[in-house]
Amino acid sequence: MPDKVFCSAVSSYPWTLRPNLLLHWRFGALTMLVFLGMAAVWTIDGCNVKSFVEGWRFRREYLTHGHLNLTYTDESITLNLSYIPIRNPSSELDFQLPFPDNLTNTELEPEPEIETKREPETEPEPETELQPADVLGSSESYQNLTQPSWISVELEPNLTSNLLARWLAPGGEPCREIRSVEIFIPGLDGRQLIELPAGETHEFVFNALYDAGKPSCLGGDYFETDLSGETWKSRPVVKDFGNGSYSLSLQVHPDYSGDYNLSITLLYRHFEGLKLSPARFAYNKELRRIPIKFYNATSQLPQLQTCRKSDFSREVWAGRWTRHGRNDDCQISNDGRYRCLPPNFPCRNPWCDGALGMLESNGWVYSAHCSFRLFSADSAWNCLKNRWIFFWGDSNHVDTVRNILNFILNLPTESVPRRFDMNFTNPNNPTQTVRITSIFNGHWNVTLNYQGLNSLKNDAFRDLLKSYFNESTVPDTIIMNSGLHDGIYWHNLRGFTVGARDAAAFWAEILESIRRRGLTPPEVIYRTTVATGGYARTMAFNPSKMEAFNWVVLDKLKTAGLHSGVIDDFDMTFPWHFDNRCNDGVHYGRKPAKMKWRDGLIGHQYFVDIMLAHVLLNALCAH
Repeated sequence: MPDKVFCSAVSSYPWTLRPNLLLHWRFGALTMLVFLGMAAVWTIDGCNVKSFVEGWRFRREYLTHGHLNLTYTDESITLNLSYIPIRNPSSELDFQLPFPDNLTNTELEPEPEIETKREPETEPEPETELQPADVLGSSESYQNLTQPSWISVELEPNLTSNLLARWLAPGGEPCREIRSVEIFIPGLDGRQLIELPAGETHEFVFNALYDAGKPSCLGGDYFETDLSGETWKSRPVVKDFGNGSYSLSLQVHPDYSGDYNLSITLLYRHFEGLKLSPARFAYNKELRRIPIKFYNATSQLPQLQTCRKSDFSREVWAGRWTRHGRNDDCQISNDGRYRCLPPNFPCRNPWCDGALGMLESNGWVYSAHCSFRLFSADSAWNCLKNRWIFFWGDSNHVDTVRNILNFILNLPTESVPRRFDMNFTNPNNPTQTVRITSIFNGHWNVTLNYQGLNSLKNDAFRDLLKSYFNESTVPDTIIMNSGLHDGIYWHNLRGFTVGARDAAAFWAEILESIRRRGLTPPEVIYRTTVATGGYARTMAFNPSKMEAFNWVVLDKLKTAGLHSGVIDDFDMTFPWHFDNRCNDGVHYGRKPAKMKWRDGLIGHQYFVDIMLAHVLLNALCAH
């Protein structure tokens, strides 16, 4: 049999070019020359292929994702965002990151005080990855654009419906069971020394992480924040974007530059604090305690002005406590009081106006978007004379009324009942009287508790309230609050919104009946519920629930056209709520006593409620 013959492709196609060694050599040389040329071009100014690609990718992603550029793999997390000093010409904090129209990505250099120090490189041409500060620009690039403004927040439109929607949202199948356990703050984590210019608002965007170390895709986590120095205490504003990312805003006045500690505690995950029995869901873990140095810069915040009547229209406050005197040798007296500074120890302008020593706070005073006048007995009587003040709220109202009588009006009073209607006379001027009515709303039965707004379901209780407004004269001002008892009664947020709606309708009906009689209806001031403290932070009236309930009540009162002003006692009490030194868990104004307190020490601090009493007088007396 003849052998099989295999014909090559070359012999089959005589027009195909045959291999040539010279041609291969020339092609290789040409390829090498092109590669070297490209490398030379791309290494101009210290740039390389990786930084070029990274810069292009970051710019694309930065313009696409306004707040958070987050990419992650199973092994690591990369966030391309750090804080931005905000100088917003408006009086309200703008939580959107500012993107100037002429923004460029590589020409701006980061400001030295906010740039993380890097170890010197040993390689002649180090790789330089584009950092967020290179894109966003330094604070210096904004230096002359606008004047810094005080941090300010507002209730969002359609608050109740939006809050209910977020509370009910399952987050989709991948997010349904996710619970945050950690956070990642790219502008703060991993930095040995953090220095920020005082006066400016510094916003840091961060992400909640669940137990796999990946970013959470659900909002609703409740973070307790605290920024404290020797002479400053405030609650940094946290904004929830609803997708697992949040922002944190810091601000310190230049007069209080110095060393601070920022603490962030995750108290509840995904609205679990709103549950009927939230204690078993509390996470209550401090995730960060970060030292920060605020240095005095050229920025100057607008000077605070003494509060006017219009200032109480602001529904949510973002204040701070500042300290203007201190007596480290101060001891508790036999009557349980702390008279650490002389009664006439003066306030420091513009933080307050009056005698700071009367607060018995060892130098601390509260201010918000405006500063407060501290009333002497004479000025308080001149304000209140011939007026009728009607209180409707929980037992914190009872404490505040007692403290007004004792600490401001110089009317020694051991106690006041939950329900009373009395006329009080100035002991130094019998022509000056004030009528104070206080009706406890924790329950329609004055001896019981835990009904809150549901107490209005009782007909006899409703008739009692109406009777005070059917007289020939009516109260000048109604000061109301609710929350602590509601936290126990209402099974969920949806139920409470119904109760708040019905309560607003009840009071709107009373005010309308007054108008129909040709009388001037009273002003309505809502005093938000306190931030419960210490052990109570994980109970049915925890801060997460009380803050949400405050928002809902304000929203319903606003919708009904009721409230004339707001006193944000939640903001006032929050910096002091982490333990029980200034509270028994649910009260900040308990009567001074030289007795063992809940935290095991002798005596307790009561000045937070004395400050509230003066703020109430500011709201009643301001023009």
